[in-house]
Amino acid sequence: MARHPNPLPSSLGPVFTWEEARAAGVSTGRLRARDVAHPHRGLLVTPASASRGDGRDDNADPFATDRARRAELWDRARLYGRLMVAHAFFAGRTAAALWGMPVDPSGPLEVAVPSPHRAPRRHGIRSRQVSQDLVAVVEVEGVRASDPASTWGLLAAEMSVRELVRIGDAIVREPRGPGGFRHPGGALASIDDLQRATDAGRRRGIARMRAALPLIRVGSASPLETDFRLLAEQEGLPESSLDVEIRDDWGRLLGITEIAYRDFRVLVEIEGDHHRTSRRQWNRDIEKYAAYVAEGYEVVRLTAAHIRGAEPVAARIVREVLLRRGWRP
Repeated sequence: MARHPNPLPSSLGPVFTWEEARAAGVSTGRLRARDVAHPHRGLLVTPASASRGDGRDDNADPFATDRARRAELWDRARLYGRLMVAHAFFAGRTAAALWGMPVDPSGPLEVAVPSPHRAPRRHGIRSRQVSQDLVAVVEVEGVRASDPASTWGLLAAEMSVRELVRIGDAIVREPRGPGGFRHPGGALASIDDLQRATDAGRRRGIARMRAALPLIRVGSASPLETDFRLLAEQEGLPESSLDVEIRDDWGRLLGITEIAYRDFRVLVEIEGDHHRTSRRQWNRDIEKYAAYVAEGYEVVRLTAAHIRGAEPVAARIVREVLLRRGWRP
């Protein structure tokens, strides 16, 4: 029968370094037992603080799945933060995910250092060296990361113009809290901040930053909404308003619509999977759309298939409604 390893000293906690363990009198053999994980060289983790997994569940609510995957990234970032040298910081997709931007939070941790420091080399780490003029570093929930505008600029080396617009829209968005109240100071950064990042100096992807910047707008709540807006502009549809409060004649708030063509009383609602899988959301949508129609609006409902399909039809659908409502190109 296999012996259970002796308990580790409680003073070590769930995460500790090799040096801390040896100073507490723990032998090398004990540190190699199966109940101790080694996520990075020199860092040890007990089962209580082991990774929560990748958070993927094809049948789960998409928002819950994304939250779980981002929580797992935070776990990994905080673990590595125990080893990170003082001048290093999280950058690239890792920093973007930590800030809540719409990027895939999986993959290796991306760590950067300002030149002339040497980029770290560790298993599971993607490292780079960055000019000090091109990045501002701040602390976000206890870890060091490039600030939102700098992060956007660093992503330009590997992202397309469309991806940079999606990220930029997310950065400048003013979030709404309970009751639909907007928080003007809640944006991660402003368009002026992104302009300053673009003007900071030459870098890989600078042409894509310059192309993306004038396409970024305040008010887009999701990458899918950004994609529709870009598609609509490309197809010559009139300028739309984003994140619009719809009220009745007494000023009562009926709902907040993603995209509105005010002059023609046409509203575009872009529906992700949560509109289909959440019974509460589904019922709320039905009530809201009925209220919009009662006020003389026509509601166009679109899904990802209409916007990102092999042959996107979203702009054509909206165009036909606008023409019927009096728009003349």
